[in-house]
Amino acid sequence: MTTVTHRAAPATDRRGAGRLTGTGTLIRLNLRRERIPLIAWVLGIGLVVASTFSTIAALYPDAAERAALARSIAVNPAFLAITGPIHGSSIGAISAWRVMAVGTSLVGLMAVFTVIRRTRADEEAGRAELLAGSVVGRFAPLAAAVTVAVGASLTIGLLSAAAALGNGQDTAGSLAFGGAMAGCGVVFAGVAAVAAQLAESARTATALACTAVATGYALRAVGDTNSALSWLTWLSPQGWANHVQPFVTNELWILGLFLLAGAVAALIATRMLEHRDLGLGMVTARPGPSGNPRLSTPEALAGRIHRGTLIGWAVGLAAFGLVTGAVASTSDDLLTGNPQLKDVMAHIGGAGAVSDMLLSVMGTLAGLTVGGYAIATGLRMRSEELADRVGPVLATPVGRIRWMAGHLGFVVVGPALLLTTAGLVAGVLNSIEVGSLSAGFGGAFAAMLVQLPATLVLGGIAVALFGLAPRLTGLAWAALVAALLLGQLGQLLQLPQWVMDLSPYTHVPQVPVAALSWTPIVLLTVVAAAFIAAGVAGFARRDVS
Repeated sequence: MTTVTHRAAPATDRRGAGRLTGTGTLIRLNLRRERIPLIAWVLGIGLVVASTFSTIAALYPDAAERAALARSIAVNPAFLAITGPIHGSSIGAISAWRVMAVGTSLVGLMAVFTVIRRTRADEEAGRAELLAGSVVGRFAPLAAAVTVAVGASLTIGLLSAAAALGNGQDTAGSLAFGGAMAGCGVVFAGVAAVAAQLAESARTATALACTAVATGYALRAVGDTNSALSWLTWLSPQGWANHVQPFVTNELWILGLFLLAGAVAALIATRMLEHRDLGLGMVTARPGPSGNPRLSTPEALAGRIHRGTLIGWAVGLAAFGLVTGAVASTSDDLLTGNPQLKDVMAHIGGAGAVSDMLLSVMGTLAGLTVGGYAIATGLRMRSEELADRVGPVLATPVGRIRWMAGHLGFVVVGPALLLTTAGLVAGVLNSIEVGSLSAGFGGAFAAMLVQLPATLVLGGIAVALFGLAPRLTGLAWAALVAALLLGQLGQLLQLPQWVMDLSPYTHVPQVPVAALSWTPIVLLTVVAAAFIAAGVAGFARRDVS
């Protein structure tokens, strides 16, 4: 008689360690699946940090030159809004100031995308259910995703610290700088874990977590440009990074805030995971009616797919316009008690040049942000294809071009609506503060709307990749990151002009600082139309996945 023995699965009760069973294996699996994007994020940010230190050292070897640079930065409202205040004039302090505000936000986005892909996206695709059928604890997928994201963030922090040390900076300042760079990744990994429990779709969870990153950046910008609201910077992880003051006072205790916030967010996500079913979110989605005559056309279906996302982005851009209008209306206060800055501004347009400069920079930032919407909207067609929802539609009398037309309408019209929303809110608020509609509205509105052709180029790139090379659609996001880095660091790194010209935002007129020129507007629009046409032609000829 043969006796068959079965190996008992590890205990997985609520309090047992079995709930983390398989975490190590899933970490290795996630590292393999995420190796390409993580390598790109880590090396990309690390190289930018290293080049910034070496460039600052080469361009400003003299202490007097660096002190003059720091003084000019301290009174520039555009710099205060985008990169925050500068605390010192050493090579380390200037380099850290230049990369931290944007760099910490990029690290946060890296953590968000990693956690969402390996939690909510896996659940949505059914992969998490397959893993749950094996000897894998309930908390293991979440723990593995957060661990990989935090590990990548810490790796970026180590590379940043090593770059500073390699350029002759002190150890304490280098560690403070590296910790500040990594800290936002730790916090937003926890935030993404919470978002993955709230929403039933990866798209919604990503939107929630990215909104948290953008909110942190906005709170820091408002607090840094308005002394009466400086306390807002303590509500922002990006603001904490600036308060660390690397290479100046090295406030290492602030690094504990990152760890505490990340741990609290991860604990909240764990508790939420305990109280929801696999595949569902804490906020359950409402099923639609079995038959809806309003969805009888492909255009109506596309509208239903994109409607919620567009409304959410519109709310965010309205908030962005609110911040822009409020900051621009008070930016001229920087001239008070600063006769040196008054003389400088008198040569470039007087007191109004300060607010014009800020409006131009905030317009570019809005354009980059809406560029993300254009890319995400264009790539939604690829998501529909991978989810096998395109084939059934094309099996009806609906043709491919007509199916694409519904989505392309949101790729083109959506960015226009978003930039118009931001421009209207910023213009109205600025007019109220200034006390004149003619003086306060036009510049703010034009600074936003002039970015539209550049955002359409990014959307066109996404559409072209979808139609011609669907497996390479991730390169559309690389184009957005490249445009952001070129705009923030291109002049500082003294890159050749042809490299700077690769970004569509380089060609956008700097309204209201400079006069509107229609030539680049028309050329960018033509380029965007060419990309979209190429994508449509490619999809009409290729197979549907």
